[in-house]
Amino acid sequence: MKILGGYKNGNYNVTIFDDGTKIRENKEDYFEADFPECMDIKITNFCDMGCKYCHENSSVKGEHGDILNAEFIDTLRPFTELAIGGGNPLSHPDLMEFLKKLKEKKIIANMTVNQTHFQLHQNVINDLIRTENDLIKGLGISLTNPSDEFIEQVKQYPNAVIHVIAGVVTLEQLEKLSDNGLKILILGYKEFRRGEEYYQEHSDTVNKNIEDLKEALPTLIEKFKVVSFDNLAIEQLAVKKLMSEDEWNEFYMGDDGKFTMYIDMVNKQFARSSTSKVRYDLKPTIDEMFRAVKECLE
Repeated sequence: MKILGGYKNGNYNVTIFDDGTKIRENKEDYFEADFPECMDIKITNFCDMGCKYCHENSSVKGEHGDILNAEFIDTLRPFTELAIGGGNPLSHPDLMEFLKKLKEKKIIANMTVNQTHFQLHQNVINDLIRTENDLIKGLGISLTNPSDEFIEQVKQYPNAVIHVIAGVVTLEQLEKLSDNGLKILILGYKEFRRGEEYYQEHSDTVNKNIEDLKEALPTLIEKFKVVSFDNLAIEQLAVKKLMSEDEWNEFYMGDDGKFTMYIDMVNKQFARSSTSKVRYDLKPTIDEMFRAVKECLE
């Protein structure tokens, strides 16, 4: 592994490697961050996919955020990680300029796109990733159909991670993806906005898919190169029960808001996470916003 960079944050040091590995170190028995290590950042609410369970309510009427004039961007520390999404981030007219600005500031940009957009815009994806541009480090791809063609395409991207949603993804889909040396991220089902409406209509299916996945998880984990989870999926799938205490302490990256936060560039708001109902207007600096996020946890 190659070291991308490192920094001091509060009472600990962080080292980040090119495969996405992050190591926190100090001589104390706790980590206290002064600023967020990483942020989910929504840059647009435009999307033509119309997913019925979209917790962002993205649509073809969705607006783009003003991503070039936000003051807080200039206060981010080098090697802060941004998980850029939408909507469809590829649709934002200022995406390339925004990514170039982040690169100049040594911000680590990762981006999540829908599988359909990934397959339709291979040339754009390749431009963003290729060595001479190096505009995004990690690529998240939200699964719609685990076709043979898709699986072969994803294999060409070492830092690609397939995103699946507990309650939506089926065991059949996961079996199709398995034993291909792929990385997956399992996201919890968000009962928020359209996700709440979808759940009310399809709760039996969503709950069954979650229970089936929970039961199959110990076996499935062995069939992928990497399996990771967001905090909601950890709760819904009882992931902690599959790990020893030492493994949990080594791999769990912390509660929402402790090292992370969410920023909505469309509505110019920030919050602890993308499903938080308590939201605040953007402030000039990331430190001000992170303090507010941490205060809401107390």
